[in-house]
Amino acid sequence: MTNAGRRLLPSGDAAVLVDLDALDDVLRLYPALRASPPAGVLDIVPGARSILVTCDSDVLPLAALRAWLAGTPAATAARTGTAAGTGVTGSAGTVQIPVRYDGEDLDEVARLLGTTPRDVVRRHTGATWTVAFGGFAPGFGYLVSRGAALAVPRRPSPRPLVPAGAVGLAGEFSGVYPRPSPGGWQLIGRTDAVLWDPDAEPAALLVPGVSVRFREVGS
Repeated sequence: MTNAGRRLLPSGDAAVLVDLDALDDVLRLYPALRASPPAGVLDIVPGARSILVTCDSDVLPLAALRAWLAGTPAATAARTGTAAGTGVTGSAGTVQIPVRYDGEDLDEVARLLGTTPRDVVRRHTGATWTVAFGGFAPGFGYLVSRGAALAVPRRPSPRPLVPAGAVGLAGEFSGVYPRPSPGGWQLIGRTDAVLWDPDAEPAALLVPGVSVRFREVGS
């Protein structure tokens, strides 16, 4: 293996799990892998500190897959994205999501951060976010942003039901609940954007690597 901090672990007969030290390593390596996959790579799925790569082993033997994963240089900086476009769009580039900032936990988030609710909104809408990885539920993207300064703990106890479209914060992440579900994130707003549509391609609005901007709208 040629890259320090990159551990290649077997995952069945046709996949390798790239175990990494931190989320920033995922954000640097994932776009590099997506940019130049050899024939036979079927899917590249990022996680919080790992990337799972599956292949057709008849086309790309596991030894060759491992060699490619070990030798591909990561990007020099984690992707943060650029702002572009208007409206809610799932096309390549930036997705803009309209949000009403009236969440039940907005005041508490401001208290935890030692600021005001309006400043929380300013920070959230002023940052460009990147979908680091998906999980929890179909269509749920874990969003990160450098410089947003919005890291807050989860709620002490989760809510039994969070409505679809709720916009929240937890740790270093922001996210939008794609459907009603239990959840412990701090809720700061809500959106009518459709996060998961099984008839669309892709079905998820927020796929890994996509940039996201939140736009404040009235109630």
